[in-house]
Amino acid sequence: MDDGIEQLIPAVEQQISSTETPYVGQTYRRLLEEPDIDEHEAKLMIALCLADESEAMIEKERDFDITRYQKLLTLLPILPG
Repeated sequence: MDDGIEQLIPAVEQQISSTETPYVGQTYRRLLEEPDIDEHEAKLMIALCLADESEAMIEKERDFDITRYQKLLTLLPILPG
């Protein structure tokens, strides 16, 4: 897995436990219900969504789009890209 994605794991873990981002924790718990997805893989999937939105933010010179990030999370386990 890409080191950049791995570096986002602490941010994902913070979002999972934060009351400000309940949708991340909900996504995490939903992914863990999948028989083939373990905790680390679930966090990596969420990190990929965070990375995708962060890249779009930089590329398009705009603020972080929470609505888009939430949409990407709802599509998991289908990965963005």
